[in-house]
Amino acid sequence: MATEEKLDLLKNTKVSKLLFKLAVPTIVAHIVNLLYMEVDRIMIGHIPVIGGDALTGVGVCLSVLIIVMSFSSLCSVGGASRAAIFLGKGDKESAEKTLGNCALALIISGLLMIVIFEWKGRELLLLFGASDITIDYAWDYMKIYALGALSVHLTLGLNCFITTQGFAKTSMLTVIIGAVLNLILDPLFIFVFNMGVKGAALATIISQTVSAIWVVLFLIGNKTVLKIKLKNFKLESRIILPALSLGLAPFIMNFTESILGICFNISLLKYGGDTAVGAMTIFMSLSQFIILPLIGLSQGAKPIMSYNKGAKLPERMKETLKLLLMVAMTYSFVIWGLIMITPRTFAQLFTDSEQIIVYVEKMIRVFLACGGLFSAQIVCQQMFVALGKAKESLFIALLRKVIILIPLIYIMPLIFTQNQQLAVLLAEPLADLISVITTVIFFGVVFKKELNSLRTQNQLEGVLEKNQN
Repeated sequence: MATEEKLDLLKNTKVSKLLFKLAVPTIVAHIVNLLYMEVDRIMIGHIPVIGGDALTGVGVCLSVLIIVMSFSSLCSVGGASRAAIFLGKGDKESAEKTLGNCALALIISGLLMIVIFEWKGRELLLLFGASDITIDYAWDYMKIYALGALSVHLTLGLNCFITTQGFAKTSMLTVIIGAVLNLILDPLFIFVFNMGVKGAALATIISQTVSAIWVVLFLIGNKTVLKIKLKNFKLESRIILPALSLGLAPFIMNFTESILGICFNISLLKYGGDTAVGAMTIFMSLSQFIILPLIGLSQGAKPIMSYNKGAKLPERMKETLKLLLMVAMTYSFVIWGLIMITPRTFAQLFTDSEQIIVYVEKMIRVFLACGGLFSAQIVCQQMFVALGKAKESLFIALLRKVIILIPLIYIMPLIFTQNQQLAVLLAEPLADLISVITTVIFFGVVFKKELNSLRTQNQLEGVLEKNQN
């Protein structure tokens, strides 16, 4: 498909058909990516004898993994949205410069991650909630996984630029290739070669490296609209700073997710021991079953929203938002309901430890009490990025976790002293409820102003064109 024809689809194709075309592969990619991340924990949790402790140790590593992903988001998510806006305006040169600058930023950031985590990784894991019992498992996983940080950065970061051009199937294949390879290598390394936790980490970095090679080959090939070119591997403040500014909100959302996990682990280790920390690993994993497909859906809609903002088509933007919210809310309540009805079944996916399973079965309904509502939060935050609203997106990113949830994790046990474990977990639904209500109202006001501004611009341009004729 020619470049102009590919971009014309974002402008003229029926929104429902276009959202389906772009979002389904992206959702599949995120579901596969979810399995990609979870398969390590599932298999580790079923290692004979040590499975429960090993799962808890690797669960602490989740905070480090999220930090790696957050820096990838910083260097790419905002840049991908800006590239789509440039394409909507017909400015391909600026779009390719954005890709080149972001690619260089990903390389620099990925290399820094390797140095930091190999140097201070064990100390960080102890700080993040590992105990004397679980630290060896955590470090065995982390010291190998950290070596693949550059591959993770390139895979996740550059894949955003594939999606934003409308190549959703190619973006999906990026994830599927790595996930299938990981699914094959995990049991081979963990159980056949008896490498345990180290085998899980090795399988992951091999899979991510293969995916990274796939992404780079596509973006230097002939099928892509935007190409990686060495001449654009020169950081320009006018290109990289706006991209980083717009990527700051997704970065903070991911980074604070890591900080959030650390806060939960530390508090639960204090009030409930390793069993509670192990259960939190499963809580966070089940949260991802709700969140990641919603992010995939929203990312499928982002190119539509960004391109049509650049093309000044407010009615298509409005239609995109309505359809996105309807689909997101339906999905979130269905999967949330399944988790609430059968928590034991989900817990058994991750571990054979009856002690952890009972804890999950008892507490998951508290932790995810408002989980079905969270789709509105994700959609609004992602659409702020699609619209190029860096400050607004940053506020939403900070609101739930930094402003509300993290303080509540420490405040609630001081108020409800009779059951401090329960008090820690209650912080999650309370923060969800407050942040969703605030976010929806705030986004509604900003989005309405954006649509009215574009309509006014179109009217003025119509008057000027009429006068010229």
